[in-house]
Amino acid sequence: MVSGSFDRYGSDVLNTDWRAPKRGRAVEIEADKGLVVEEVTTDWCGEIVAVERDLDTVTLEDRRGRRRTFPLGPGFLLEGVPVILRPPSRQGPKAPTRTASGSVAVPGTKARVARASRIFVEGRHDAELVEKVWGDDLRIEGVVVEYLDGIDDLSEHLRDFRPAAERKVGVLVDHLVAGSKESRIAASVAKSPIGKHVLIVGHPFVDVWQAVKPERLGIKAWPTVPRNVEWKKGVCQSLGWPHRDQADIARAWKHILSKVSSFNDLEPALLGRVEELIDFVTAP
Repeated sequence: MVSGSFDRYGSDVLNTDWRAPKRGRAVEIEADKGLVVEEVTTDWCGEIVAVERDLDTVTLEDRRGRRRTFPLGPGFLLEGVPVILRPPSRQGPKAPTRTASGSVAVPGTKARVARASRIFVEGRHDAELVEKVWGDDLRIEGVVVEYLDGIDDLSEHLRDFRPAAERKVGVLVDHLVAGSKESRIAASVAKSPIGKHVLIVGHPFVDVWQAVKPERLGIKAWPTVPRNVEWKKGVCQSLGWPHRDQADIARAWKHILSKVSSFNDLEPALLGRVEELIDFVTAP
């Protein structure tokens, strides 16, 4: 006869959380730089070196200096414990002393009533970049920026707008290089009767994305994309970013734009051209 209270089958399974994972349930933590975590599906272990809110990704660097990017969320281990990585908390911004374009900030200054003159840019991304860097200056000067969805219909837009001495138009064009379609359109407008009231300037970049300094994105240079591949999708694919549809491209641009806080983040080839347009449309 066996004495004592020994139970050869152990405790009642219904009295425990038998569904709990062996390592415990995952807990949410902030993906702070410096934490060393392991991605469970690939066994990739590394230090968190970058978190991109707009792309919803985290980049890990292993002990050999190799980097790999993963989606934020579940699927990571921290010291053997399952964790769900979320972006670090944001810190409140300090009151700026200068505008993003480098001008002295004047708190409380009201926007001027819009001038009749305008600045046209090719697309939404161009307009958003100009707004982010020069927006404060443009509001003080009363200059409105409009985007055209491409340069092909520029002559038609100008005919509708009817430029004149008090209704000048500045146009920012992508890839304005010798022999390009854009250069032929610009030459045609310059020779037209309204040419003296229109200033067309351009930058050499395939797309305004390239006007953002690549090091701001942690890369040495913008990828070279074959001509038979849509440029923005090719860039996203080369950088390992999602690129299946337009929503992915929009998220990629949001990520790029988030790296721009002032004129220091842009290439000089764009800076000079935008300043030239602002001077042209605000001149007496």
